[in-house]
Amino acid sequence: MTLRPEYSLGHSEYNAFLFAAVGEEKVGLPLTVLTALSRLGVDPWQEAARLSNLPREAAAHAFALTIAKLPEGDWKASDSEAIAARLVNWLPGRSATPVPETAAGRARNVKKSVGAGLSSWLVGGAVFLALLVLALYLQPDRNLESPAGRESTTQQ
Repeated sequence: MTLRPEYSLGHSEYNAFLFAAVGEEKVGLPLTVLTALSRLGVDPWQEAARLSNLPREAAAHAFALTIAKLPEGDWKASDSEAIAARLVNWLPGRSATPVPETAAGRARNVKKSVGAGLSSWLVGGAVFLALLVLALYLQPDRNLESPAGRESTTQQ
């Protein structure tokens, strides 16, 4: 299965933005936009597509709010506006093809998982029933009648 162009790292129109450095972390390593967005639980390609469809000033303001949520590295929270303005310049103009919402994909996965869940319940129920029948079959005979050929010693 071939990845859509938005998700292909080698050919993504958002690579310049996603791999641009926000700044340095306290340990001295560069923090990229891709890493920062991932740490915040935001899909980097979706966010890049959303920001690229906004006017530059609105994109910079929206991204500054995101940067402000990050723990400080070699930058201060007050620098988030300047950092965001620098980084949104790496975004392409308007996104040519919008990145699809993941809600539709999630809905398809839920339908698949419901079908898989039902079949696993049916298989589990069949195994349980087979084990129950086997356990009942292997139980010793607990009849009140004496076995054939022997007479009870209590009644003479």
